[in-house]
Amino acid sequence: MNRRNLLGAVTASAGISLLPGHATAAGSDLAARVRPYLDRALAAGSPSVVCGVIRGAHRHVAGASQAGRAPDGRTVFQLGSIGKTLTATALARAVSRGRVSLDTPLALPPGFPVPRKGPRRITLADLATHTSGLPSLPPNLLAEADPYDPYAHYTLDDLAAGLAETSLITEPGSTYHYANLGFGLLAQALAFDDVDAMLWRDVAAPLRLRDTTTTLRPDMASRKVTGHLAGDAVPDWHDHVLTGAGTSVYSTADDMLRFLGAQLRPDRSPLSDAIELTQRPRFTVDQTLRLGLGWHLSTLPDGRTMTWHNGGTGGFSTCAAFDRRSGTAVVMLVNTYSEESTDSPRPVDELTFGLLEAL
Repeated sequence: MNRRNLLGAVTASAGISLLPGHATAAGSDLAARVRPYLDRALAAGSPSVVCGVIRGAHRHVAGASQAGRAPDGRTVFQLGSIGKTLTATALARAVSRGRVSLDTPLALPPGFPVPRKGPRRITLADLATHTSGLPSLPPNLLAEADPYDPYAHYTLDDLAAGLAETSLITEPGSTYHYANLGFGLLAQALAFDDVDAMLWRDVAAPLRLRDTTTTLRPDMASRKVTGHLAGDAVPDWHDHVLTGAGTSVYSTADDMLRFLGAQLRPDRSPLSDAIELTQRPRFTVDQTLRLGLGWHLSTLPDGRTMTWHNGGTGGFSTCAAFDRRSGTAVVMLVNTYSEESTDSPRPVDELTFGLLEAL
């Protein structure tokens, strides 16, 4: 396996067996609409795929595979950067409780220097909207990295050393620059060295996302699919420091539909205030893209807003998108890494957005 190709994943985002997955309150029309998108995901090179959709009162999950049993709503995938929306929800919950404000400057324990550029300090809102000016990754992360598990070696001591070497690319609050480092620091600012427990306690548990976690329980391991890159099986990613970026989060289509259902109807969620806050536009990139806390808000040609985030690790690619006005949401999880290019989006993103529009 090409080491360069593997490390390129660190900064992200026929003969077919097609079987229905776990479904709830869905008619044959919804199943028929989803099926071609599963076929297309397999044709694009995914060993297996699972897709969950919400349309009004109906929910449906279905999976497909090139060989063997198809995944269903309880099959475990690595989530990748969709996990940033969990961290953003934890931030919004801390704001709604009065623990912090969005304008609170980033503060870390002694020994973890916060980079500066210009007169204004990095705020928590800057981190959650990718406008902190931080680079995508700490400068010392990849030097000793295992290309198959690039975050696993990185410690808090490494982070402290890396921050001392980090220079901001732009002044805080001025420019959108996607940064895993920023979301990793956001989570550490909220719960230093206790990020995994915070994400479970403040987000996953209240929303009943039982299988959304950084720790594979034995029952989850038995339901997990193997990730792939360029046709080869690859290990999962593990991360103990920048977890807030979603680098080592696991989840399922069932959990993601619960999460998306809460996004569509925050008033029915125990985290209603926090969810509403995450979806509120905070930074305008251009005429078609704004940033909430964690979420990307794209303006569609007909004026509607599509709220979305995608993700990926070395062996998985994911995408989730929803439209509150129509009450529609789609999540797609595949067990292969795919890279976005300037010429074309990743297949999982294109299929997710296309299905949302079709529904």
